[in-house]
Amino acid sequence: MYSPIRPSTSRFLRIRTHQYHLREWGQAQPGVPSLVMVHGWMDVAASFQFVVDALEATALAGRHIISPDWRGYGLTHHVNNANKSCMGEDTDNYWLPDYMADLDFLVDHVSQDAPIDLLGHSLGGNVVMSYAGVRAERIRRLVNLEGFGMPETKPAQAPTRYAQWLDQLKQFHKGEMAMRAYPAISGVASRLMKTNPRLSQAKADWLAQNWSAKNAAGEYQILGDPAHKIVNANLSRVEETLALYQRISMPLLAIEASDDSMTGWYKGRYTLADYHERLKQVPNARIERIEDAGHMLHHDQPEQLAALLAGFLA
Repeated sequence: MYSPIRPSTSRFLRIRTHQYHLREWGQAQPGVPSLVMVHGWMDVAASFQFVVDALEATALAGRHIISPDWRGYGLTHHVNNANKSCMGEDTDNYWLPDYMADLDFLVDHVSQDAPIDLLGHSLGGNVVMSYAGVRAERIRRLVNLEGFGMPETKPAQAPTRYAQWLDQLKQFHKGEMAMRAYPAISGVASRLMKTNPRLSQAKADWLAQNWSAKNAAGEYQILGDPAHKIVNANLSRVEETLALYQRISMPLLAIEASDDSMTGWYKGRYTLADYHERLKQVPNARIERIEDAGHMLHHDQPEQLAALLAGFLA
């Protein structure tokens, strides 16, 4: 099994309505910005372990790094009005503004007086791009790993979209969206390797321990609330996205994998070229590409990624 070079510590912090679980590597150092990393959809903070280890061979060795499990993922739990922890019992929707607000509260905790370095992958990349357009003064350097945003939608799509959202809410409350459980943790590792063929057995076995937990039936359940599978009721407004991008005043490093995931996801409705066109709105943006990597590029090529991060953040 994979053995971390720089193990994390695990702690909890109350952020708004959730008891957030945080992975932390090292401690804050005077005059050195902390690096906050936020993960993507159906992922967990521990997913960054491989790149954290790779950073130890760069100028960023020893940097204070902190990564949360987003609300509804990993070990982060909703806290109800009786102050009891529960997983999704009071939640059937997840919204981008809530992720942004949670991140803002987290940054308050990490560094109130000095800007941080901020990195997001996939969903997390979408969150940090929006956040940077709102709280630019809080960020020294911004890194976006395959956070492409969403295809443009039109107002005429609203009736169908709302109907889909309502239907999926009912499916969720009937238990029809439950996440698959696995009788052994090896099944979770196999699932990870099926999704990402570049992932080694050793890394998959390690990730499986942090990506799942035993449920009441003794099976291994993915640590992701099935409510995340419900479509967002809101339409994606490109004008709003571009307005936020225009306010990203700090340097941005946008990193892509050599595999074009967008073609598979959007079937031509939204392309890498479209994303690059949007990035032209960011005043100081640089695009880099990592070879022999898919969407989980921080798993596939952590050394290549660490080298890019060191050159940009050191």
